[in-house]
Amino acid sequence: MRMRRAVLLAGIALLAAPIARSGHEQPVYPSYYPHEIEIAAIAPERAAELMRAGKLQAYLGELPTSGEGEKAIAAAQSLGSLLVVRLAPGSALAADPAEACAVTAAIARSMEGRGGFVLHPYPVTPFHGDYLHHADRAEAASERLRAAPPPRQEPRVRAEGALARSLLPAAWRTESAAWDAKVEEVSAARLLAESTVVLNGWLGPRWVRFGWYHAWRALALAADPARSEAVDALARRLMAVDYETPLTAIELERALVEGLASDCRAMVVGYTVRREHYSAAFTSGIENLAVDALEGLSSPMFLRTVKLKDFPWNGWLQLGLAAAPAAAWSPVGGFDDAFGRLLWYAVGDPAAIPSPYEATWTLNRISEVEAAPAR
Repeated sequence: MRMRRAVLLAGIALLAAPIARSGHEQPVYPSYYPHEIEIAAIAPERAAELMRAGKLQAYLGELPTSGEGEKAIAAAQSLGSLLVVRLAPGSALAADPAEACAVTAAIARSMEGRGGFVLHPYPVTPFHGDYLHHADRAEAASERLRAAPPPRQEPRVRAEGALARSLLPAAWRTESAAWDAKVEEVSAARLLAESTVVLNGWLGPRWVRFGWYHAWRALALAADPARSEAVDALARRLMAVDYETPLTAIELERALVEGLASDCRAMVVGYTVRREHYSAAFTSGIENLAVDALEGLSSPMFLRTVKLKDFPWNGWLQLGLAAAPAAAWSPVGGFDDAFGRLLWYAVGDPAAIPSPYEATWTLNRISEVEAAPAR
């Protein structure tokens, strides 16, 4: 009798309980999923072994993968380096503008298809968020370069750096003091690192991710004095927001890049693509990651979006990179090497971070969003 009474009372209590809806949705999401991030300097061969064993989720660099049975290892692509051809001021091949263009075009065409080089004779690339502002001029520059006649004589080309040496045909390279042109590598990651300022929780300056700014940094010093003065004036206007409308800003950006790209004596002729690897394995891999088109996995947006497949949230994220820490671990004048920048992106918690697929910024944590139409 007592048992029946207890069951009856429990049934009445359940019927009187309020409706409970399932789910664990949070009103505010955390800035990033992993609650612990480990960063280590690891050689590529060792990193590949750890990733296959499920002990490393991402490696900021290229791994020696075989391609066979490597479906669990995926690659994230971003801008690697700009390749710049500069003609020697004293070279006879640089005296005539038409001949200078023929020499630069011949050098660029000789590197096409070698070592991942992408022929693109315009300093703003498809990886830049403002590329659509320049797409028509980039295509026209490519057509001109491909149609350029061969030079009257074969140039003596000096390769600056291992990448340039791997791209240039051996017959064209010279190590002598007398050279007609040289090929230089301008690392996109290094350019960003040298230009980025971290101040009071802010990353910037705001123009550091625009293609016109990278063109200015890569080519302004090589321009002749008159051209350089005009280009610098345009850059100052853009940095000071000395314009009335967004359309005027785009016109200024195009004019700046055109002023730099129209001189064949110093020209960006193409770029390379950087590939960084991460584990897509189930369940030890990662998902939901955003990749910066300019910095790849070494970016705040990667750390704020990556999710471990093993956990609905939180978890332990293991990251590796080839370079050991070398810079001072100080927010003032430090954290400016590859290891330090990644570490600071994880703990710095800036107010705004780079926005995916564009050159602007987005709030790091919470933004006030109003539905349209309002509800």
